[in-house]
Amino acid sequence: MTARDLTFDLGPVSMSYGETPESESASNRTFVLVHGIGMGRIVFDGIGSELAAEGRVLAVDLPGFGNSPEPGSAATLEQTAEVVAQFVRDRASTPAVLVGHSMGTQIVAEVAFRHPELVEALVLIAPTVNRSERSAMRQGLRMAQDLVGESPRVLLLGIREYAKTSPRWFLNKLRFMMAHRIEEICPGIEAPTLVLSGESDCVCPHAWAREVTHALPHGEFEQIPDRGHEAIIRSPEPVASMILDFVRRRTAGSV
Repeated sequence: MTARDLTFDLGPVSMSYGETPESESASNRTFVLVHGIGMGRIVFDGIGSELAAEGRVLAVDLPGFGNSPEPGSAATLEQTAEVVAQFVRDRASTPAVLVGHSMGTQIVAEVAFRHPELVEALVLIAPTVNRSERSAMRQGLRMAQDLVGESPRVLLLGIREYAKTSPRWFLNKLRFMMAHRIEEICPGIEAPTLVLSGESDCVCPHAWAREVTHALPHGEFEQIPDRGHEAIIRSPEPVASMILDFVRRRTAGSV
């Protein structure tokens, strides 16, 4: 299924996004997908097609990343979350299932914390930033370590997406990313939440992912076998099935 290219405008902010329509047998549900730092919505292309079996899929390019222009001034993760929240109000069949990867987990967690009425369920894939390694140097080293042996497809896509972002915008966002404390807002998130971490993820180690899970009132943790931090880029599976299983179980009322 091919996603349509669309634009969402909110004051000085213009945000590109793709919409994949739900399949004929899908339920009346919307997934909103939010990528990590330096990347764009393209990282969700494969997963978006799989999730369309359960509902409409909206994948955003955050301001300053992917095909979205820089809005002109730096924005904290909390401010970016407000843009995403308004996007959900305007374009999604609320409440929606919010799915974030890496820095995107910090943003969707903020939306769930600040605007619980907008969120049916939450999925945090490789949540950042590990509290014991909150420095740009440590995170850069962990990312390099994680990419050793990664597939050429993942590496080439990463290079292409990072090249779209200006160094100034990237560094500003990295600073805000390091300052954000996801574990402090987790206790106030009421939405059922699935936390996923790759088996070999060096950026989001299991101890940290489990700490985030335990801080959530309705959190559950699953390990993604044979995957690192870029678990969703190499292939949509098994992450897509893990998300769909979680959402369907929650809808059925089972935990």
